Amino acid sequence: MACLPCLVLDHDDTVVASTPTIHYPAFLDAMKLLRPEVNWSLQEYVLYNFEPGFEAICRDILHLTDEEMELEGQVWRKWTRTHVPPMFPGMAELLRRYREAGGILCVASHSSEEMIRRDYRVHCGFEPELVFGWDLPPQKRKPAPYALEEIMRHYGLAPDQLLMVDDLKPGWQMAQSCGVPFAFAGWGCEVEPVRDFMKKHSTHPLDTVAQLAPLLGL
Repeated sequence: MACLPCLVLDHDDTVVASTPTIHYPAFLDAMKLLRPEVNWSLQEYVLYNFEPGFEAICRDILHLTDEEMELEGQVWRKWTRTHVPPMFPGMAELLRRYREAGGILCVASHSSEEMIRRDYRVHCGFEPELVFGWDLPPQKRKPAPYALEEIMRHYGLAPDQLLMVDDLKPGWQMAQSCGVPFAFAGWGCEVEPVRDFMKKHSTHPLDTVAQLAPLLGL
């Protein structure tokens, strides 16, 4: 058994570099149709996703209607279904070692379960045990505590037997609400205001994938 019984990972920009390769270009494509005057840089897009968050971007900043939200979602789904984001260097090997050591690997993300499992199959050759994605009702998605509570209930684990790894606030907020240690995936974030906040508030502020290994007992 691995020293750490259960690893809970975010997906986008924690395991795969999906914002620059999928989410940001998909957003730009959607804006060409919906709000042609919006042409944010990647840094602006990341900052807005950090605060106030994507839902608020759509509803409160861009004032998208329900019909426009559906069109935005269609553009995004087209991108996610036709593009497989790259995993960060060393991540697939680390996750394989963790699984081989007996660790339980779960995912709590705002991506769809279908795409998460696909990315793991492509890059790692296996799927996570449990996936809590965007398919869940809004009240069960991060930062709601549902995913961590369900993982602990399912496996009979205590909070200190888990580690939550994420690059943004929802994962940290969820971990904090459940008393679960939190590691900041700094390798997936290059925007300094975001990095500064996350490093300050993390149990384990990490800069590289390799720094995660000792926390897993590897």
